Amino acid sequence: MILPIVAYGDRVLRKKCVDIDADYPGLEKLISDMKETMKNAFGVGLAAPQINKAIRLFVINTAPFAEDEDLSEFERETLENFDKVFINAKIIKEEGEEWAFNEGCLSIPNIREDVFRQDTITIEYFDENFKVHKEVLTGLAARVVQHEYDHIEGILFTDKLSSLKKRLIKKKLENISKGKVDVDYRMKFPKKK
Repeated sequence: MILPIVAYGDRVLRKKCVDIDADYPGLEKLISDMKETMKNAFGVGLAAPQINKAIRLFVINTAPFAEDEDLSEFERETLENFDKVFINAKIIKEEGEEWAFNEGCLSIPNIREDVFRQDTITIEYFDENFKVHKEVLTGLAARVVQHEYDHIEGILFTDKLSSLKKRLIKKKLENISKGKVDVDYRMKFPKKK
């Protein structure tokens, strides 16, 4: 089932999310619905707060990034097969060079800005079967995980912009929260009248 995506301005996007356990009600269906919702909106990641659930869960499928011709064969292959569920994730370490990438967000449609993040992370998480994983991720895979991880910490990519950039997009953000934005997927707007 395709769920409505919560728009900028909703309080749930600012909550530090809580851990869940394997007995979380309807978890398998929730994960399936999140994947379907992400795909329908042409996203590469979707976090639970974006569908109005303040829990530490996000899904990622970076296959659309694998079509970029500037990528190495290794990176293309990594992105093509990076289709994962992250439950109760904890980033243990962020390291390496900071690099800029033009990020967007399904909760903040039609706004894209360069965000600087470190290129390598170490993360621990449970998959959908509650099997524990510890991985080192680099490049775009790390970037997408960092973006979704921020969501479960109550952080948006716009928080990482300079004060000038924030002032320049302030009106656009207000309009998004009021539903004054063109999107081709279901959304829930906190200030729509």
